Amino acid sequence: MLSDGDERQEQVHGALKIAKREWVALPCSAVSKPASHRILVVDDEPDITALVAYHLAKEGYRVTTAASGRDALRAAHEERPDLVVLDLMLPGASGYDVLAELRRREETKELGVIVLTARKDESDRIKGLSLGADDYLPKPFSPQELVLRVAAVLRRLAAPAVAPGGLVTAGPIAVDRHAHRVTVNGAEVELTATEFKLLTTLIEREGRVQSRAQLLETVWQAQPDIQTRTVDMHVQRLRQKLGKGGDHIETVRGAGYRFRRPDSGPRRRA
Repeated sequence: MLSDGDERQEQVHGALKIAKREWVALPCSAVSKPASHRILVVDDEPDITALVAYHLAKEGYRVTTAASGRDALRAAHEERPDLVVLDLMLPGASGYDVLAELRRREETKELGVIVLTARKDESDRIKGLSLGADDYLPKPFSPQELVLRVAAVLRRLAAPAVAPGGLVTAGPIAVDRHAHRVTVNGAEVELTATEFKLLTTLIEREGRVQSRAQLLETVWQAQPDIQTRTVDMHVQRLRQKLGKGGDHIETVRGAGYRFRRPDSGPRRRA
């Protein structure tokens, strides 16, 4: 019988074996937290898959892997992961196609998705986030940073969906926090969980500048040293979805963002 330390080491070494298979579920570490989260890692590069699985398994997560878009969708349906680490350049179906399908399906539309890809162009990041990704990390990447981002997304998903206060109106924007619903001039706007929390945070702190570090900690529950471009990308996408309502999210250059009502003075949108 293995000791706790030996069993943990065996479980970590098991992550390295995934390069030889399309996907495999790794056993939960004996020292992991109860009801350990399940993570699906999707990448067609065996070395990258092994590296990501190794570091996630070392933290006690239960890891499943897939090497193609079709395998990813099948694994997501069968394994029901809590979060997917998703590459974009996949055989069979692109990561974009996988992400769109995950968000379309009722059983997977609420799971967390972190895009991990060599595509670094802003247009790629915007597309990934617009399709519903919770975070976007370009390659080459720090495994430790990825682990932090995974933990942050899982904490955010585990947070209570219902916030106190009920219906909040701010100019043309109405936020029903109990129903998790947003309308602009009466027309419903579909937001991701992250976009909804970002909007409610800005409205709740109306008139006060929120730095990127503050928003990372509040909305993403992440360390403030993680790339602040994540905040900018989500604000940009939120403004697009809100249309004219997005004009009330003001950019304060060198400081962060602030929400202003229509009668609160001049606004700057950048």
